[in-house]
Amino acid sequence: MKTTKLILAMTIVAMAAASCGAKKEEPKTLVLYYSLTGNTKMVAQEIAADLAADIEEITCVDPYDTNFHACIQRCMQEREQGGLPEINPVKADLDAYDVIFIGYPVWFGTYAPPVTKWLEGVDLSGKKIVPFCTFGSGGLESSVKDLMNAQPYAEVQPGYGVRAARLDAMPAEVEEFLKANGFLEGEYTKLEEFPEQDVVSPDEAAIFDAAVDGYPMLHAQATGVAKRTLPNGTEYLFTAVDMPREDKPDMPPAGELQVYVTVVDGQAPVFTRVVR
Repeated sequence: MKTTKLILAMTIVAMAAASCGAKKEEPKTLVLYYSLTGNTKMVAQEIAADLAADIEEITCVDPYDTNFHACIQRCMQEREQGGLPEINPVKADLDAYDVIFIGYPVWFGTYAPPVTKWLEGVDLSGKKIVPFCTFGSGGLESSVKDLMNAQPYAEVQPGYGVRAARLDAMPAEVEEFLKANGFLEGEYTKLEEFPEQDVVSPDEAAIFDAAVDGYPMLHAQATGVAKRTLPNGTEYLFTAVDMPREDKPDMPPAGELQVYVTVVDGQAPVFTRVVR
């Protein structure tokens, strides 16, 4: 009887030791990005550093010109001709990764053509894909939708986007984003949902006007608003109507849009993104 009890005790101890020694295998993560001016590269490096992830850049065989007008002209020609730029092979073995962060600048409302080219040549079925992007005014939502259509069997997660004019706020936002979505441990601020919208008041309209003032691609008038409290201020979600442009009277208005505006305590209003 004593021998049986001893064997049982030893078995329990061995099982407990094996259980304690078993370490949960962390998913292997790759940060893959395309960047022309370096803005998206900054976000990619921040994510990779926070997660201790592998990182690689998508590059073109014939790089785009960093001059804005030259780049736009080439893109428009490629779009008219139905072509895409040739890209250099990605060295990373995608099969070795469980999570892939895909980063890009937003051009023409979606991810830049080099990312389109890369997506055409890969199958990301079953992988967890996390988009992130930089933009002048917006394009996160539309580019994520295009990504889901391009890779319908991938697990596309909520994405992160930041205006190029707000890159100084990016490191703190990236950390919050990674924590909120379970990629990084630690406490984060869980924001409440926006309430129903109300008709915009004169004071709120002034906040909207101040936030978009000076941005040449946004000509809109706020009609409705909802707001929620931030740890250091207030975030507004404005519904706005696109207005005719004096410099381009032949260009039709884009219609209704949503504009997110943040007012940090003691600072001027700034818009964070536009959803068209």
